[in-house]
Amino acid sequence: MSIRLAVFDCDGTLVDGQAAVCNAMRTAFETVGLPAPPNSSVRRIVGLSLPVAIRNLAPDAEAEQHTHLVEAYRAAFFAARTSGQVAEPLYDGIRELLDDLHRCGWVLGVATGKSDRGLKGCLANHGLLDLFATLQTADRHPSKPYPAMLEQAMADAFAAPSATVMIGDTAYDIEMAKAAGARPIGVAWGYHAVEELMDAGAEAVAANAAELRDLLR
Repeated sequence: MSIRLAVFDCDGTLVDGQAAVCNAMRTAFETVGLPAPPNSSVRRIVGLSLPVAIRNLAPDAEAEQHTHLVEAYRAAFFAARTSGQVAEPLYDGIRELLDDLHRCGWVLGVATGKSDRGLKGCLANHGLLDLFATLQTADRHPSKPYPAMLEQAMADAFAAPSATVMIGDTAYDIEMAKAAGARPIGVAWGYHAVEELMDAGAEAVAANAAELRDLLR
């Protein structure tokens, strides 16, 4: 039996972390003394690796300021998490979907712009860490849509691209899947519009977790 691999993005796909991201980004810009971008702009960059996201949000800033913004964001997010102020609730139906896929023999993975520490903390908080066989983060790979994260997940699972599905809420996820030769499936509850996901090449876009399960059958 061939290995079936389902790789999920995290923020905007498994969990709704936008409040935590927006708050930490606002704190980072205030710390460095720059005007904070609007939350709508911050939501657009969720999924990118942090240095790339910072460059997109502050294109006119100096390289040293970019470095300070990255450091300030990480410090702000870590401080919020350790003080219990980070809320990253699971989207409706996600826990049941993951349990069902695991029972049915799917290998599960995550490919995310989060850090190793951030991803493991998020999954552990929801009691989901043990479900995932491969965790790929921005700490060890170039930013999406470069396919390195997904390629490493496939290598870890010994899964062929044709038997791999990449599931995400942004065009970056869809473009990464296409670059790696995997099936790209979008979700409609995240940070990019359905039309953007389809334009990027999504095979389909699920409206909810039950519909996503049907697409994976």
